[in-house]
Formats: sequence, C-alpha cells, structure tokens
Amino acid sequence: MRRWFAILLLALVALPGAALGQARDPILVSEVSQHEVLVQQGFTGQTLLLYGALLDPDGSRAGDDFDIVVILRGPSEPVQIREKQRFAGIWINAEAMSLRSVPSFFGLASSAPIDEIVDESTAAIYEFGLDYLQLSPTGTIDPEQHARFTSGLVDLRRDSELFQQNENGVSISEGVLYQSRIYLPSNVVVGRYIAETFAVRDGRVIAAASSEVFVRKEGFDRDVAEQAEENSFAYGLLAVALSLFMGWAAGRLFALV
Repeated sequence: MRRWFAILLLALVALPGAALGQARDPILVSEVSQHEVLVQQGFTGQTLLLYGALLDPDGSRAGDDFDIVVILRGPSEPVQIREKQRFAGIWINAEAMSLRSVPSFFGLASSAPIDEIVDESTAAIYEFGLDYLQLSPTGTIDPEQHARFTSGLVDLRRDSELFQQNENGVSISEGVLYQSRIYLPSNVVVGRYIAETFAVRDGRVIAAASSEVFVRKEGFDRDVAEQAEENSFAYGLLAVALSLFMGWAAGRLFALV
C-alpha cells in the first residue's frame, strides 16, 4: 500500500509537466524498508528491502526496457593492508599498502549482469560492482601491486559479507515496481549508510535517487562504545584492571580445584 501511494503521488506531481509537453527522462522513486538499524547485544544481522518505482513524467509506466542497479554503501575509512610471507617456517608481515578511503560496507544488486547493462567506463564512473571500486592508495605505488592488494582486500571483505554483489538480485514487476534485498551482517560498522538506486536504459543512467540508513548501537553496547571514545584513558585502565582480575580469579579457581 505504501509503494502504491508513492506511485500515485508521483503521478499527480508529474501531470503538470506533461501537460506542458515537456520531454523529460523518467522519474525514479526509491525507498528503504527501514532508515534506522539498531545494533544491540545478540544482533545477528538485518536484511533491508530497497524498493521503488520508475515512471514516465506523464505518470505512466516507464516500460520494460530498463534495468535497475541498487547500491548500499557504508561509511568510508582509511585502511592499511599488509601482505604476509612465509619466512623460516613462520608467517611474517612483508609489504604493506595504505588506502585513503574504503567503504566499510558495499552491497550491490542489479536486475541483470553489469556487463550487459553498461560498458566498462560507465561502470567505473558509478562504481557498479566490486571490480570498479575506486580504492586510491596513499602515495605512489606499482599498478600491479595495487591490483594484488585491492583484490586481496575485496576477497577478505567478501568472505566476511561486508562486500556483496548479486547481479540478479533486483526484480522488476509490471515495468514499474522494483525491489531488492541486501543483508547487513552482524559485524557492520555503525554510522551513516547511503542507499543509491540507478535506472539504466540503453547503457545510460537515466534516473537516480538515494536514501539514508543509520546504523546505531543501542543499550549496553552503545554505552561501552561511548565510554571508549569519550574517556579512552579511563576505559583502557579499566580494561587492564578487569583483565588482571579475571586472570587472578581464574588462577585461584584452578588452585582450589
């Protein structure tokens, strides 16, 4: 019902422009099932529904000849990657590379394979896929080394479900409505997430829309995180004292046994 109300409202807004005979690209309406995700103790993850509609300016359906790409992107953060090598029977840190800005979460879903929707240059501009993420290193670095390090980072985050790509994860019905589901794992970073939706026709992005999702800690986890950030020195002392106490208590317990 909520989706159909949005479509009806959009149609009413678009009618005046159609009456003036203005030729415009289709209008994209996007929405997210929830704009706030609370991370509490025992949080096991959350699936978000990204949905909406694509309409012509006259309020009619845009047709069946378009594709949809949705991207959910988490807060960016600097990352240092270290490569391990085996030396004298042990693994040691070898080469390292620092990246200026890496999304803490990146989830993409599309109605068809990306290489069938757009060309490589368009995919690179909009970062349509894990292969097109713009992960810029600090300083100068060898292109081959950069490719090796970024590929390793993508593989690690894909294994932990922080990077996802589903090229058949968007369904389109009646040439108007679309929907997709993206899973936020339990190890997500708190902060502001951006849900972007792109409508593509004939290899060109014809409409785009975005929504915000906020991931927040709640309850005891939030209190601990706030204290660690606001009173880092006291938090560190408490953590050390608690570790010493737990070690002493465990020793006494085993001595009694």
